[in-house]
Amino acid sequence: MSKLLIKGIKELVTMDQARHRYKDIDLYIVDNKIEKIAKDIKVDQSIDQVIEADQYFAFPGLINTHHHFYQTLTRNLPEAQGVELFNWLKYLYPIWSKLSPEAVYYSTLLASAELLKTGCTTSVDHFYVFPENQPKNLMDYQFKAAKDIGIRFYGSRGSMSLSEEDGGLPPNKVVQSEEEILSDSKRVIEKYHDPEQFAMQRVVLAPCSPFSVSKDLLKESIKLARAYNVLSHTHLAETKDETDYCVEIFDKRPLELMEDLGWVGKDVWYAHGIFFNEFEIARLAETKTGVAHCPASNMKLSSGVAKIPYMLKKGLRLGLAVDGSASNDSSNMILELRIGYLLHKLFNGIKSISSEQILSLATNGGSQILNQAEIGSIQEGKAADLFMISSKRLGYSGGIKDPVEAIVNTGINQTVDYNIVNGKVVVRKGELTTVDQYKVIEKHNKIAKDLLN
Repeated sequence: MSKLLIKGIKELVTMDQARHRYKDIDLYIVDNKIEKIAKDIKVDQSIDQVIEADQYFAFPGLINTHHHFYQTLTRNLPEAQGVELFNWLKYLYPIWSKLSPEAVYYSTLLASAELLKTGCTTSVDHFYVFPENQPKNLMDYQFKAAKDIGIRFYGSRGSMSLSEEDGGLPPNKVVQSEEEILSDSKRVIEKYHDPEQFAMQRVVLAPCSPFSVSKDLLKESIKLARAYNVLSHTHLAETKDETDYCVEIFDKRPLELMEDLGWVGKDVWYAHGIFFNEFEIARLAETKTGVAHCPASNMKLSSGVAKIPYMLKKGLRLGLAVDGSASNDSSNMILELRIGYLLHKLFNGIKSISSEQILSLATNGGSQILNQAEIGSIQEGKAADLFMISSKRLGYSGGIKDPVEAIVNTGINQTVDYNIVNGKVVVRKGELTTVDQYKVIEKHNKIAKDLLN
């Protein structure tokens, strides 16, 4: 049994239903749970660790609901700038076709490290590139890396079955047969999915998009997911080109197509959702289907702006996400809060969204989308997932009246001082405790260079 006491937190932002905040408060963690929140907690001599927190703001761990970790290997490429999604993908697919087990492992470590150091405790990753000349068990290297670094991980077994030859977008060398996809999806679920409360690793089934998989695969994938009681995820309504493609090929808008195939419900969420109309948003709310909002990526690729303030009013299940690191180009969750907040202020009006609402997307919203009720807020009995940031930072000076406004509006550095996942300190005084960050960077850069060569 491990025991951790965090003493005298300057201000604790719980993000519970009542939005409680506590000043000068202690927080006691036993193993992976929050045991007690109170003033002047007295503990016995068997305490393992005490963190003096009188200068720190504490927040629930952020939940990243959509990412592509492998894309950290192809960030900031000059040739991938100034192009929209379809052409961006066509340039990058040949590079991604060289992904190896080593590339998957180190890109997962690198992306997870960046997320952990910016307040994220739980992340989804959507991995869908399985090169024909590589081992078929690439997902295994993701789960190993996530376990090694200590992030709470939802590994999405993605897929592409329609190559250019079949009328899809990806080249033939990165697609798989439907039999291969469903067989490995079943293997990954049986090997890695943990359905228990406080699970550190779960599996999601995630065909890539309507323009890269067949209708049969979409139907069989969600059938398999429901047989195993796992979640389902895909990209949808991200670009106008995608909508045009679906209307031309299927004579249906993207959501209508997906609903016909069974892809709505509390066990489903989509990445992006920019081009949903009001009728479709009402349908999403009615069916409890979720949406992951990816503001930085949508801005970078000029895809558009999701109707997030309107979706909030209609009661949609919404999460926040950084999306792939080749379209963001970072895995910085606190920066994503700021970008999302400012984007909607600009696009939808000064009162369209608040700092607390955008933080709620990244905490409560992520918990709802992932159906993991024990994360997303700081409460007794819930998972010990939280981060702390010093109030004595240069960028916060003059702006510490409200900690939520501080992390969303203020500051020049989003690296947290402490990050605790499942009761374990994975970032201490700004440094990772589970891996050697600089060795990971060195190895990751070498792999990236080799990919481009």
